[in-house]
Parts: sequence; C-alpha cells; structure tokens
Amino acid sequence: MKNRIFAITISLLVVSFLFSRASAFGEDIKARMKARLPIIVELKAKGTIGENSIGLLQFIGPNKEREDLVNAENVDRKKVYAAIAKQQGTTAELVGKRRALHISQKAKPGTWLQDQNEKWYQK
Repeated sequence: MKNRIFAITISLLVVSFLFSRASAFGEDIKARMKARLPIIVELKAKGTIGENSIGLLQFIGPNKEREDLVNAENVDRKKVYAAIAKQQGTTAELVGKRRALHISQKAKPGTWLQDQNEKWYQK
C-alpha cells in the first residue's frame, strides 16, 4: 500500500511539474512534447512503440518508423526526469520508473507496456 501511495505521489508530481513548471525547462520542451503527442499516440496504436519500464518510449519490433521523433521524445523525457529528480532529491531513474507505472495505469487497451522485469505485454 505504501508503494502504491508513493507511486501515485511521484506520478502526480511528474504531471504537475511538466505542466506547471514549464518555465524551468522553457516553454520549448513543453511545446515539443505536446506537438509530438499525436504521432506518439498513432505509433502506439499501430504497435510500433510501447512504454518501457523506465518511462521511455521503445520500439517493439524492427519497424523504426519516426525514429527521430521517438528519440527526441526520450531526450526531453530524460531532461524532465532529471529536473524532477533534482527538485525531489532522488534519481532520474527512480522518477522514470515511477512515471512508467503511472503511464501503465493510464494506458489505453492494446498499448504495449514493459513490466519491471522488462517483459513486454499488451494492456
């Protein structure tokens, strides 16, 4: 139960930080992430990419469609996680793992997700 409460708390902090503290990163990161979202949603729906266990996008198979976009999203996510970690006195890895849990809870059916043992499954 404590882990679940901690995960929810971290997830809420991540979401809050992304949208309320955009000035810490500059509006450009927020705008880039928002602009990429429709393509990311499309790639997830096609099964091209999924959400891995550390809060990053990852290709499911050999199709690397829009690899540039996926890489750019992961770079920005890492920056966000690092900033949150610094603010919270923790590690970017922990922030990413907690974000991955949050994403898996909110994911639409059919989305590819990676569990903590790095095993892929469809929600």
